[in-house]
Amino acid sequence: MSQPDHHDEPGAEQPFISHLIELRDRLIRALASVLVMFLILFPFANPLYTLVAQPLMARLPEGSTMIATEVATPFLAPFRLALIAAVFLAMPYLLYQMWAFVAPGLYRHEKRLAVPLLVSSIALFYIGAAFAYFLVFPVVFSFFIATAPDGVAVMTDISKYLDFVLTLFFAFGLAFEIPIATILVVAAGLVSAERLSAARPYVIVGAFVIGAVLTPPDVLSQTMLAVPMWLLFELGIIAARLLIKEREGAAAATVPPAPGTPPKPTQPRIAAPVASGPATAEPQPRPWSPPGEGLGDQLSGQLVVGGEIDGGDMNTPGRFVPMTPEQMDAELDAIEGAERRAAALEDSQGLAGLDHSDHPDALPGKAPNTAETADVGEEKLRAVQALREAGNPAAARALLYELLEDGNEDQRRVARNILAQIDT
Repeated sequence: MSQPDHHDEPGAEQPFISHLIELRDRLIRALASVLVMFLILFPFANPLYTLVAQPLMARLPEGSTMIATEVATPFLAPFRLALIAAVFLAMPYLLYQMWAFVAPGLYRHEKRLAVPLLVSSIALFYIGAAFAYFLVFPVVFSFFIATAPDGVAVMTDISKYLDFVLTLFFAFGLAFEIPIATILVVAAGLVSAERLSAARPYVIVGAFVIGAVLTPPDVLSQTMLAVPMWLLFELGIIAARLLIKEREGAAAATVPPAPGTPPKPTQPRIAAPVASGPATAEPQPRPWSPPGEGLGDQLSGQLVVGGEIDGGDMNTPGRFVPMTPEQMDAELDAIEGAERRAAALEDSQGLAGLDHSDHPDALPGKAPNTAETADVGEEKLRAVQALREAGNPAAARALLYELLEDGNEDQRRVARNILAQIDT
């Protein structure tokens, strides 16, 4: 049996060309935002360059200035700075366009994780650039000018200076993204927080190597980049551990009990036979049940009649009936107890060796339903519910398809209702 892609929703699938059209529209909006920001900043290109050059100009010896060694450099350097500043300032909108393009293909729990990471990555990039401008530049330029040999006039070319500061801006901006990268690799399961902690010595050495590559060839700027990278790595490990702890807590709340665990003391919702009247048979599957009777309908959270979900009052077929986890556990325990009582009654009457081909739970070519099969089916239903709450419908589908093949009639009805809910 083929399994449909869990990302697809009925009526929501679009042809490939529509995705290309949407991508084109997003790119046009992104480029338009950069163009608008550039048109706003271009008249202020020269003051903007003066602002960027202020950390060096404030530390040059008296009488020294910056120079331009090329004919077009006085125009091209501020022009290039204005263009890069336009991209820098439009970055939140650019990332929003990227997010708007990929968000429809994400699950709800993925969106809850992606939005904070997206916002924090933008903020960390800006913080890294500000750290370089206000803390790193004054120290580095003072060091360079103080170490200049006697008789050497420090007069930096404006184009070379722009290349230098842009390199430091992007180096520190990217370095401050280390916590986001750490959280992503741990959340994706590529590596654990414990293994990252054990690799701390190698990370520290790697931080100094990266600082030597991305910064000018001096120990001071290398150290000022490597130390924040290491501290941000430690911050990322702490955040990743908190995320994993939260996930484990949520998973522990939805993990089904181990086999052999006594059921919770609840009031059974299936009437037991009484001695004073005729034997009460197990309720047969029906299109709709009031709250407290239909396990499959309550477990799936809604009733499906004729393949369509209908709404109405409590007496209308297809009424959406939400169910709390406590009520769901009670339903599962009640059905499990009923299956065990039925199996014990069958064994006590010596019916285990008889032909059950006319049993309502029997399938062509399959053995009749037994207590062991019922227990396995109930465990699969609990596992399906836990997987759905954990945001893993693909694994839940696989168990539901197994129930459609191996479960009894009640369990197959449950599986069909839950599949219908996932598909809609």
